[in-house]
Amino acid sequence: MLRTLTFLLTTCTLCLISLSTLAAEGAPKKNIIMETTMGTIEIKLNDSKAPVTAANFRRYVREDFFNGLIFHRVIPGFMVQGGGFEPGMDERHGHAPIINEADNGLKNKRGTLSMARTSDINSASCQFFINVADNAFLDHRDKNPADYGYAVFGEVVEGMEVVDKIVASPTTSIGYYQDVPKKDVLILKAYEKE
Repeated sequence: MLRTLTFLLTTCTLCLISLSTLAAEGAPKKNIIMETTMGTIEIKLNDSKAPVTAANFRRYVREDFFNGLIFHRVIPGFMVQGGGFEPGMDERHGHAPIINEADNGLKNKRGTLSMARTSDINSASCQFFINVADNAFLDHRDKNPADYGYAVFGEVVEGMEVVDKIVASPTTSIGYYQDVPKKDVLILKAYEKE
């Protein structure tokens, strides 16, 4: 009798854990609020078409990784990039790189967020950029490295005027880094919207 009761309790507990896990996975995902020294940006992540990339970005947000970082590269008519450097261009290293989801059908249009990477297509980690123009040349075209593209994983839903102010910042060069805003544009706080 005791063995049967223990088995039933264990089974019920496992069922509850499974149901709570499914509920969490199926729950609507919250938007990301990014407070900067130039204003607030609200970002909607595309968890369905870019699940790995969106989960990666949420992980950094939940770990407060982006807090205190700068937008370290801004190019008018192109994009603003952040997620990897502290003031003074001191690099903050993230987690291991993720797979490139650029073949998800999403396009690098104005207001979208994509992952920054090196020539290695699967090298994206913590750095991201916001397109300030339609940048079709960054879209996935083919499986070869030269045409693989940059993974779009979200979009700005409020505060694009803030992004436009950031990209208009006067820039300079620091060491071998170019297009660095002369005055730091800080990410004060990034968090999930309540």
